[in-house]
Amino acid sequence: MPSGPAGAVVREVFRIKRAWYRLRYPRLTLGRDVEIRGRIRLRRGVTVVIGDRCRLNKLVRFAGPGHVRVGPGSLLNGSWIGCWTSVTIGAGSLLSDCEMVDNTFHNLDPARRHEPPGPSTRAPITVGDNVWIGAGALVLKGVTIGRDSVVGAATVVRSDVPERVVVIGNPQQIVKRFDD
Repeated sequence: MPSGPAGAVVREVFRIKRAWYRLRYPRLTLGRDVEIRGRIRLRRGVTVVIGDRCRLNKLVRFAGPGHVRVGPGSLLNGSWIGCWTSVTIGAGSLLSDCEMVDNTFHNLDPARRHEPPGPSTRAPITVGDNVWIGAGALVLKGVTIGRDSVVGAATVVRSDVPERVVVIGNPQQIVKRFDD
């Protein structure tokens, strides 16, 4: 962020955007110094808490009746988060143009497929601290991604990802481990 008079103008713009989004979405809580560089959209009664010093670029969308919590210092860049239970994103994480959805929206059993979705169709998503999720990635219900891990572009994450690894593909596979 620039310093001096230019920095003051930029900070004021971000302050005004935060105030406007707080008025527009009563279920949105924004921490200190959140930078909304694009737009935010909340739908279907979702509750969203964005931590201090987060940055939101492009259009970041949240939908569903659940609860989303984004840790401090994270970056959301054109992400879509569908939340019917809960989605938790750790501190310092980077989410590119990805999708996260904690619901399959339909029952798997063919005889029950057209019935309203039940509890088995949803499960929380947890993303650890300092996780990077690449563009086009899809994170599905019930997944936990361990801290310091990377999810490659266009990866479909269907099961838990350990800490300090890189996963790619569909289904995801570990291609690198960060050794201490």
